[in-house]
Amino acid sequence: MHSALRNNLFFIKEHVGIFKAANNYDIFDPHSQQKILECREPDLGFFSKLLRFTDYKRFTPFNVVVSTPEGHKVLSIRRGVSIFLSKVEVLDENDRLVGSFKQKLFSIGGKFDVLDAQEEVVCTLRGKWTSWDFRFVQGSSELAAVSKKWAGLGKELFTTADNYMLSIDPGVPASDARRLLIMAAVMCIDMVLKE
Repeated sequence: MHSALRNNLFFIKEHVGIFKAANNYDIFDPHSQQKILECREPDLGFFSKLLRFTDYKRFTPFNVVVSTPEGHKVLSIRRGVSIFLSKVEVLDENDRLVGSFKQKLFSIGGKFDVLDAQEEVVCTLRGKWTSWDFRFVQGSSELAAVSKKWAGLGKELFTTADNYMLSIDPGVPASDARRLLIMAAVMCIDMVLKE
């Protein structure tokens, strides 16, 4: 696992764009304000790009790559065409399956299980329908939280860019694979639950 994933706080900034099909983010260390990771959709197909501008964008496949600013892959997240419920796979830097996400059918605000490679639930992502606020919980313990940070009303009205703050509980060990799964889940919340 890459050392950047050992941080407990991440500021995630979506690239600004009026007409954009791909989901692209930069991930910063909020303390040093240095960019530590990049999230890109490098191989978005022509038809997927077209469908991203329609009401069918939630059903489009994706293959998101999180890498260092120098281009070293840290993880990737992929999903095929999704009709009803999403199943998203998370792969490590060597393209080995680390885990997946399964969306819950009738959840208000959004909810999906985070599974390890053996399809065992390691935590659940729960959202509130009244706001952009998500929690990763395991039983009664909160492992991480992600919330939307507003960058100014005008910017939010005229673009689709969003900023998020991810905080991982220091009790989650630095080498724990759940950190990789949590980061992957945050990168696709918009594509799976909110778009």
